[in-house]
Amino acid sequence: MILGIPDPHLAQIRPVRVRTPQGCEECLALGTPWVHLRLCLSRGHVGCCDASPMRHARAHATELHPIVRSLEPGEDWRWCYPHEAFV
Repeated sequence: MILGIPDPHLAQIRPVRVRTPQGCEECLALGTPWVHLRLCLSRGHVGCCDASPMRHARAHATELHPIVRSLEPGEDWRWCYPHEAFV
């Protein structure tokens, strides 16, 4: 919720298959390291977090697929990039 209003981007969440469960899709292709992984809840893209050198999850986020969830063990939170807020 953002100021008591449900985030409109939540409507863009779809059932997804994790495309690269072994790590960040782009980092795997480039051979670059990552810190934590995020899953796009519209397409199943796995990207690296903002603490990672390449920040691929943020680069992937657009109005078409703005919500991610953590792929880290024991974490179940979701994040909206356009609103910079947990949802």
